[in-house]
Amino acid sequence: MTSPPPPGRPRTALVTGGNRGIGLETCRRLAAAGLDVVLAARDRERGRAAAEQLARAGYPVRSEQLDVADAAGVRACAERLAADGVAVDVLVNNAGVYPTAPFFELDEATLGESLQVNLLGAFRTCQAFVPEMVRRGYGRVVNVSSGGGALTDNVPSPAAYGIAKAALNALTLVVSAAVPAAVKVNAVCPGWVRTGMGGPGAPLSVEQGADTVVWLALLPETGPTGGFFRDRRRIPW
Repeated sequence: MTSPPPPGRPRTALVTGGNRGIGLETCRRLAAAGLDVVLAARDRERGRAAAEQLARAGYPVRSEQLDVADAAGVRACAERLAADGVAVDVLVNNAGVYPTAPFFELDEATLGESLQVNLLGAFRTCQAFVPEMVRRGYGRVVNVSSGGGALTDNVPSPAAYGIAKAALNALTLVVSAAVPAAVKVNAVCPGWVRTGMGGPGAPLSVEQGADTVVWLALLPETGPTGGFFRDRRRIPW
């Protein structure tokens, strides 16, 4: 059986890259669902501005500076939250970068940045927050991946992005196998979404892109774990 939150405390979600696009919409929808939300952003001021935007719309959230590419910064964020009594029940690893260089034009620094943010960022946050989920007997981890990282689809597309997202999918399976079923760990392909990353020509709105992310973040006890999903349906790795 999963443990309910302590009396008087709703579940708390932390969303990386929460200041814009899919991350911001995820924060809004989780707050609307009654969760306490920590909007984490690499840029402190942009994070605060996004939190203020949500607050004006009736969705108060906590803003936290968090650069997932900085291991010490991830640890410091976890320590700040713990010191304030904030227990993270839901972790949405949404922060990402999208380098587009073809493979033979790709330099090592660009590949390294993609791995630092898209893969190691989620590795760091999982190590920082998932052990306490296990201890409390409840957790939801959502890794925002891409069909561009699916080995059965078109990986690597683009090269540095596809390689990192394929590795993020592998991380999803590794973490899901390392925790009890009460902590559900899944990956999601939100599709091609009209964001700063996806561009104005993308066919999906941020509301559509965030839908499966939020669904996985709010899974019931009987929900799936260790899967890769698009449009709330499991897809091949």
